[in-house]
Amino acid sequence: MKKIKKGDYGYRNHFKRKQLFIIALLALFIIAQLVGRSFTDNDSIKKILTVMAIVTVLPAANLASPLIAIFKYHTPEQAFHEAYMPYEEKFEVLYDLVLTTPEDVIPSDVTVVHPTGIYVYCINPKLNVKRAEAGLNELLKANKLDPNLKIVTSRSTFDKRIHSLKPASEYEDDGTVEYGVRVIKGLSM
Repeated sequence: MKKIKKGDYGYRNHFKRKQLFIIALLALFIIAQLVGRSFTDNDSIKKILTVMAIVTVLPAANLASPLIAIFKYHTPEQAFHEAYMPYEEKFEVLYDLVLTTPEDVIPSDVTVVHPTGIYVYCINPKLNVKRAEAGLNELLKANKLDPNLKIVTSRSTFDKRIHSLKPASEYEDDGTVEYGVRVIKGLSM
């Protein structure tokens, strides 16, 4: 089976399953350490097991925070993915990303990285689009990319925009598209 990477269709659900498995495993370790306390009479061993359980909680909490942030966002239906597959021949198309800025969590079902800019279809209707765009464009500037990122919350508007884009092969390849893909994947959970 092919490993699902950031930007591949199905990544969000894969990420959630992987995080849940690791958190459950850490929870079992914590419970085992706390139960292990009851099997010993030595106070120093009880204290060590308690400290070990407390220390094991920290990585579990670090893994749980991104999971909580994206838990309500699921991978879209296969038909959604198939609707955007023809565009993969024309330009870079990334699926199932959850972009983050210091202020916002931006769930994106489709992100197009094109020489003219980066176009994000966001499925969160409550998102403050101007603030999110400004935050992501600042992060792009910090990574030495042109701040040409646009967030669209309407699927029909997004479809019209990417349908109007010329194939990336018609533009001079200066490596910014590949670099932009790496940066966008880096900004995603």
